[in-house]
Amino acid sequence: MTDTDRSALDGLDLPALERFFAERVPGFAGRLSAELLHGGRSNLTYLLGDGRHKWVLRRPPLGGLTPSAHDMGREYRVVEALADSQVPVARAVALAGAEVLGVPFSVVEHVEGAVIRTTDQLLTLSKGDIARCAYSLLEVLARLHAVDADAVGLGTFGRPHGYLARQVRRWHDQWQRVRTRPLADIERLHARLAEACPEESGTSIVHGDYRIDNAILDRHDPAQVRAVVDWEMATLGDPLADLGLHLVYADPAFAPVIGGSAASTSDRLPPPAELAQRYATISGRDLGRLDFYLGLGYFKIAVIAEGIHTRFQQGMTRGSGFESVGQAVAPMAAAGLHALAKPA
Repeated sequence: MTDTDRSALDGLDLPALERFFAERVPGFAGRLSAELLHGGRSNLTYLLGDGRHKWVLRRPPLGGLTPSAHDMGREYRVVEALADSQVPVARAVALAGAEVLGVPFSVVEHVEGAVIRTTDQLLTLSKGDIARCAYSLLEVLARLHAVDADAVGLGTFGRPHGYLARQVRRWHDQWQRVRTRPLADIERLHARLAEACPEESGTSIVHGDYRIDNAILDRHDPAQVRAVVDWEMATLGDPLADLGLHLVYADPAFAPVIGGSAASTSDRLPPPAELAQRYATISGRDLGRLDFYLGLGYFKIAVIAEGIHTRFQQGMTRGSGFESVGQAVAPMAAAGLHALAKPA
């Protein structure tokens, strides 16, 4: 990487990072290379290297409009806490405030493996391996929901009581912040969720964005999850909110949010009803109000998609595939209303 390339990498100041690494990261060899892995849909993610070691740095998006969804300390704290649990995560390395890059950021160890983001990538796997992968992801999710938050130091990680009602309010507030156009279905969905909001089904650590491409899989066996990543929305809350969102990601309406070919929407994966039953069997949880959790998942993703669309319009995204994200918002809102209309 030339000095020009180093200075042109949006969101990073490599000389400042090198000084930080020299002070905080044992074994650092003295000069960093960097590559943007993901840009602008959630936190910006970079692969860093010094010729001997590799790390992953995460920082908030440029011009982010939803600051509560980009809490770097939150991501770092949960990954650090889960290091010795039954949930595979990358090893936490360092956390910084705004003094180095102007925004907070976290650094974790790079985990070698495969990330399946597109439907084309799924075509390289057999139907049997795809099913094993999907079931393994559910098993890891159930293991996360079984972690004793107090035992791993996360007993004060969130406010589980009233979590669902706060989620409904929070994502409506975010809609008011990021919307680029009026959308009646969003308002109707919000009203329906507020009216139908149940008591929490239980309390656990929740990931908040659990889907196939937020997991690093073994390159030789896709049923082995080597690390769960992207913990920026993790908290203590209702575990079924994680399940509902995971199932919502199977809807083809979600595909434009990550470039039009989202692996989670592939019909080669087991159908959502089968996945829900599998989770219920593994976890022992009652899914009698799954309709609400699906509606909440659709609501959340519609608002997140609108936020990404807003950043794209403002020229604040990095990478490709953002021009279609706004197309997902209305279909996701309509699907949320449809999910709530189904009998429990």
